[in-house]
Amino acid sequence: MISEVESEIAVFGGGCFWCTEAIFKMLKGVFSVLPGYAGGTSSHPTYEQVSSGSTGHAEVIKIVFDPAQVRFQDLLTVFFASHDPTTVNRQGNDIGTQYRSVIFYTTKEQRKEGEDFISSLNASAKEGSTIATELVPLTEFFEAENYHRDYFATHQGNPYCELVINPKLEKVQQKFAELLKTHSV
Repeated sequence: MISEVESEIAVFGGGCFWCTEAIFKMLKGVFSVLPGYAGGTSSHPTYEQVSSGSTGHAEVIKIVFDPAQVRFQDLLTVFFASHDPTTVNRQGNDIGTQYRSVIFYTTKEQRKEGEDFISSLNASAKEGSTIATELVPLTEFFEAENYHRDYFATHQGNPYCELVINPKLEKVQQKFAELLKTHSV
């Protein structure tokens, strides 16, 4: 069992949680990645409710990681490189508040690192490409239904997996080889 002393939690929303789950499962120091919902107004939302956009929740992943093996800064780097953080409520063809770019920080340090990271990206950005990622405290995380877990691993022949998730995984594998587990998804 993982003790609280040697693990930390990060919660990110960067579009469809099928994509982000597959990406972060590849990283060394990541113990688990769980798809779910955060940032909304209803208690125990369902996928159908969140998909309708009526609950205010974002599709997110909850990452339990070992900060001695992978820094929060590294997770932020992969997070920002693996989706478009400049679009509001949209990632590709996924449109709605449930697909917004958001960091739900769990510590003051994560908040500070997130603020600094976003400021750095904005300072180096080309005109008109300001970061739209929200940075808000995590109040509650709701696990997604079981059929969303390990979606990429169990549906690799699905056109969405082939056309959307595979290119993202390849990009992360090429750009961040030093952060990958020896056996990835």
